[in-house]
Amino acid sequence: MAIVTDLAGYKDILLTRKRELYRRLNRIETDLDTLKSGDSADRAIERENDEVLEEFGSTGLKELKAIEAALDRVAAGTFGTCAKCGNPIAPARLAAVPHAALCEDCIAQA
Repeated sequence: MAIVTDLAGYKDILLTRKRELYRRLNRIETDLDTLKSGDSADRAIERENDEVLEEFGSTGLKELKAIEAALDRVAAGTFGTCAKCGNPIAPARLAAVPHAALCEDCIAQA
């Protein structure tokens, strides 16, 4: 299996995604802070929408944490190496999930 050689390229991908997530989370925060309707039917719909936004926010925060960890691995020189077994992470996996910390074998064992 190939060892990651384009660290700068992956770092750029991770930083771009990080910026996208911060923009999305800021929009979610703004939407959640927006005053709600006085109509009870509209408020019920808005509550449901807020729950969806909160889930998107939670998912975004988890991805941000994973991206930060991946950027730490880039800085440490361990990016592309499975955090569990130490084997290289497949380039196809990193292409799909650039912040992946585990190889496919270790994911399957979890």
